[in-house]
Amino acid sequence: MSQPPTRRRWLKLAAGSVAAAPLAYATPSAYAEATGPIPTAVPVRADAAAVPAPPTWAVRPFPLDQVTLGDSVFRRKRDLMLDFARAYPADRILAVFRANAGLDTRGAQAPGGWETSDGNLRGHFGGHFLTLIAQAYADTGEAALKTKLDYLVGALGECQQALAEHGSPKPSHPGYLAAYPETQFILLEGYTTYPTIWAPYYTCHKIMRGLLDAHTLAGNAQALTIASTMGDWVHSRLGRLPKAQLERMWSIYIAGEYGGMNEVLADLYALTGREEHLVAARCFDNTTLLDACAEDRDVLDGRHANQHIPQFTGYVRLFDHTGEEKYAAAARNFWKMVVDPRMYSLGGTGQGEMFRARGAIAATLDDNNAETCATYNMLKLSRQLFFHQQDPAYMDYYERGLTNHILASRRDTPSTDSPEVTYFVGMGPGTQREYDNTGTCCGGTGMENHTKYQDSVYFCSADGSTLYVNLSLASTLRWPERGFVVEQTSVYPAEGVRTLTIREGTGRLDVRLRVPSWATGGFTVTVNGVRQQAEAVPGSYLTLSRSWRPGDQIRISAPYRLRIERALDDPAVQSVFYGPVLLVARSQERQFRTFSFYKDFTLRGDLADSVKPEGRPMHFTTHGLTLAPFHVADDTRYHAYFKRSEPVVVFGTTDSGVPNRARVDGPTFLDVLWEQAPFATSGRFVRAVRALADGWLSEGLFTRTERDRVVAAAGRVVLRP
Repeated sequence: MSQPPTRRRWLKLAAGSVAAAPLAYATPSAYAEATGPIPTAVPVRADAAAVPAPPTWAVRPFPLDQVTLGDSVFRRKRDLMLDFARAYPADRILAVFRANAGLDTRGAQAPGGWETSDGNLRGHFGGHFLTLIAQAYADTGEAALKTKLDYLVGALGECQQALAEHGSPKPSHPGYLAAYPETQFILLEGYTTYPTIWAPYYTCHKIMRGLLDAHTLAGNAQALTIASTMGDWVHSRLGRLPKAQLERMWSIYIAGEYGGMNEVLADLYALTGREEHLVAARCFDNTTLLDACAEDRDVLDGRHANQHIPQFTGYVRLFDHTGEEKYAAAARNFWKMVVDPRMYSLGGTGQGEMFRARGAIAATLDDNNAETCATYNMLKLSRQLFFHQQDPAYMDYYERGLTNHILASRRDTPSTDSPEVTYFVGMGPGTQREYDNTGTCCGGTGMENHTKYQDSVYFCSADGSTLYVNLSLASTLRWPERGFVVEQTSVYPAEGVRTLTIREGTGRLDVRLRVPSWATGGFTVTVNGVRQQAEAVPGSYLTLSRSWRPGDQIRISAPYRLRIERALDDPAVQSVFYGPVLLVARSQERQFRTFSFYKDFTLRGDLADSVKPEGRPMHFTTHGLTLAPFHVADDTRYHAYFKRSEPVVVFGTTDSGVPNRARVDGPTFLDVLWEQAPFATSGRFVRAVRALADGWLSEGLFTRTERDRVVAAAGRVVLRP
């Protein structure tokens, strides 16, 4: 499907300065002047501390301020972003809002990128910045961050009031708040396309989300008032439009992108109880795609990935409020259409911002894969789905995306004038990460990513009887409702050993430990030194039920193993992992590197026979190249995928001379053989070769002569245990 250039490409070509020509309102009746000033108060719970958890959630998250990160690479990445949050001037964020409202900009310059004085997405970065500061304050409790947040919210309130009173032109409703006039929204209703306009409701979402976060994470009551009147404005614009017009608007490439407007309005409704906000949320039903996904029809090929991912988080929230199963089914099915069928090894999706054909992984490897925004939103969707259905696959994906994409997306150097995060993360051979992204969509979500690492480490059941330990990050949970303080010590992602210690609290509690799908090398658990006999199945949860006391310790060991993952459309295109960690080959070459491993295998059949430790933690060497953890974020060119070449059936130094043929479903003879490892003795190895060779003969993949040569070669070789 042919598509206009991506916004990232547009940024490079035009420095983000694309502005539509000013338009007058089409008709006075359709776009009336504001009828009065913004109300100073609205009927909302000004003391609200969080969006209420709906009864549909079987498990619930802990607030950010109840989980503290311990010493780890996650905390170090977070600290880099905290330094940026503290230092970046609030007046620069506010400049575009103040200019639009006719207020003094105080000499401040807009951030840049797409966030310029004439940029068609200006204001979105300010919304993300609100969330950044709110999360940073919830995490650290620093008074200076709260002061900065309150200053930002107060200034936005002044802008909203100024627009209502003397905006030029005046907005159609006094709740309007943006960094540009209402023109973009009017043009969208006439089906104007990108790049004449960009994504007006996307920008609206970021501002509203930032305001709700300022309220729910930092207790700013004015932020809820501003967001509530913005919700009233959205209802006033969209509530009068025919469904067919809305459907056509949301189908427009980029211009119709609305981020998570349905989600933020549903959350606003949960806080205000105002029916208009729920009605407005449902105005964003993208019916064609919603219906297809609800019916499990995959129509994603050629669609803009991040234009649609956040819609489904909104559908989950609409299910919470309406009980309409279609919303939940669509979200579940959509998730399965992305995770695995369209997922690169780091957990990201998309090429050039677009979904490609189902299963097209090797065929789409390039320097513009895996838009970081898309992974940000896939993690949010995974989290929301888990609240309803505790499928370990959601948290397996969450761990993959968090550890290999999000953690890798922040450059490992300090900066106080740039977020230093990625946009695309190329998966093609010899690509390198590009950082900065001030003012872009991924620059905005990137600011958020690194100040909420702890949001999914622990969940609890709705009745408080169960603690879910989803991730291995070093952290401390404070659970005042149950009186527990639980500390998790680990060096994750460096290794799979960790300890959970009950620091405070007494009482019965089920502790559910996630057994990752990669934990095929074992998963052992001890409680106070006593090994537990509970069965640990990779890709499940293991439950410990007992009455706990201060000082009790749970020790978990999940040894890492080297392993490979194959691309769905070409099994010879593979990635190397060490436990949950993606390893990338450091190489300047722009063509695939070719690796062969089976010739080095011993009876244990372990990739460690061919991939050797380099000396630094989690660094290895193979074929003369260094394999490094992808989360080491620098400018070095890397290969996330390589070409596997095992053309002949070889056992150690013994070459049978027989082609290593593959079955129709992909696995070769040697693939299937070594999946049976380890072999306790050479005799068992030879018997396995003979049985498999007989199978290949019966399937017509070996001739009788080839079968005999393979078995003879196995009999001659002496492999080490």
